[in-house]
Amino acid sequence: MMLKRMEFIARVNIDEETLEIWLSEQWLLPLHEAEQEAFTEADIARALLILELEHNFGVNQPGVGVALHLLDQLHSARASLKRSK
Repeated sequence: MMLKRMEFIARVNIDEETLEIWLSEQWLLPLHEAEQEAFTEADIARALLILELEHNFGVNQPGVGVALHLLDQLHSARASLKRSK
């Protein structure tokens, strides 16, 4: 399922300013369909993780970036291992 910007904002319960920060930090990389952003279920999961890191664990903005980068590396390594089997 693909969500448009306003649907994504409502689903994740954030404001547009927060989304703009996340996009500028490249924490979310939505698809672009017909000149519009399209958010996936994976984007929702990632947004909820960002919120959890910030609100439940008190991670600051640079820390969120580091955590997401490490998570991306882990997923990449796992995918590489699966391909090499």
